[in-house]
Amino acid sequence: MKELVEIIAKSLVDNPDEVVVSETVDGDTVTIELKVAADDMGKVIGKQGRIAKSIRTVVKAAASKSDKKVIVDIK
Repeated sequence: MKELVEIIAKSLVDNPDEVVVSETVDGDTVTIELKVAADDMGKVIGKQGRIAKSIRTVVKAAASKSDKKVIVDIK
C-alpha cells in the first residue's frame, strides 16, 4: 500500500523528492501517512478534497484483498 500511495503522490506534485510516505500497522488497521511540500498540498488534496478522496478509494480497493482497514492521513 505504501508504494501505491507514493507512486500516486509523486505523479501529482511538482517536488516529488519531498514526498514522504510512512506506514504503521496496528492489528488489522494500516495507517499510511503522506507528507508533501507545503506548495504541493493543494495538488494532493484537490478541489473540495476530491483527489484525496480518490487516493483513499484506490488504496481501500487495493487493500480489500488482504482484509485490512487502511487509513490514509495527508499531512
